[in-house]
Amino acid sequence: MAKIYKKTSRNGSIALYLGKRDFVDRVDNVDIVDGVLKIDPSDLAGRKVWVSLTCAFRYGREDLDVIGLSFRKDIWIEHLQVYPPTSEPKPANTHVQDALLRKSGEDGHPFTFALPTNLPCSVTLQPGPGDAGKACGVDFEVKGYIAMEADNPDEEIDKKDTTRLIIRKIQFAPDKLGAGPKASISKQFIMSEKPIQIEASTEKELYYHGDPIPVTVKINNDSNKVVKKVKISIDQTTDVVLYSADKYTKVVLCEEFGDQVDPSCTLEKEYRVTPLLANNTEKRGLALDGKLKDEDTNLASSTIIRPDMDKDILGILVSYTIKATAVVSGGGILGSLTCSDVTVEIPLVLMSPKPAAGATPAGMAHK
Repeated sequence: MAKIYKKTSRNGSIALYLGKRDFVDRVDNVDIVDGVLKIDPSDLAGRKVWVSLTCAFRYGREDLDVIGLSFRKDIWIEHLQVYPPTSEPKPANTHVQDALLRKSGEDGHPFTFALPTNLPCSVTLQPGPGDAGKACGVDFEVKGYIAMEADNPDEEIDKKDTTRLIIRKIQFAPDKLGAGPKASISKQFIMSEKPIQIEASTEKELYYHGDPIPVTVKINNDSNKVVKKVKISIDQTTDVVLYSADKYTKVVLCEEFGDQVDPSCTLEKEYRVTPLLANNTEKRGLALDGKLKDEDTNLASSTIIRPDMDKDILGILVSYTIKATAVVSGGGILGSLTCSDVTVEIPLVLMSPKPAAGATPAGMAHK
């Protein structure tokens, strides 16, 4: 194996092994989470060893928790008893587990989790420059621990008896892509008999993170106004559906182009724009693809869901909108009272490409 992820408990009694930390959601099925827990049974004192996989939504800093109020909500959790082994039937070892068992030795015990298809993907809300602690968002955690019971709220589990690794549930762009969207709008002005019409379109419905997005803009100016420039912007909308109906919209790109369209004239032009996280690193609350410590990431991918899925369990939904604006100059005695910008909107799907066999996509490179 090219990379093995290992995390040992503080007392050395258990060690968690994973062959990867990115697990792919294909909408109708999700990669199984397969790993190995190495156990030293000499220090268990009659307790058992468990492993859990949790999908949780964190919407506040842990150091702000007061009077028992938790800023973390578990969306889904499953526990498995690893030691002593149970009589329940177990799936056959995967190739990854066979490789991990060779590393962990005779004290290694394989475990397997099957993630439901209705869980959200990993999303991180970008902290502000002065924020400390864990970022808000949806994350997945594999935890090995020593306890008498799997989940007894009255049993206190010492941190030295636990080991954890954060993993990511991610989606890649589908193989089949549809035609690009197109929309137009017409606007009438005071003191002008005819309108300005603007149309925007893209060739494809989906673009990859970091790739230029060609936006074709057509303007038909039948008014007596002057279009003094064209503005292209991209909005990210984050819909937090788990605990409230909050929606946050942040501009991730805004570029202006000095193309003028005089009265009774037309314009048709392609503008190429590229939304990048590198240009938005100071924006608090911006949705990012799930981030692992010391690894790069990118703007959050668009959320792809099946029509029959319950949106409420998805935690955070992310979508993008391209806006093309004809900026109209004022004129005459009434000045700005007689003008208004003309904006048309089209949807954008932004995702990571499916990596080639054995490769890892940009923004998700292992280090």
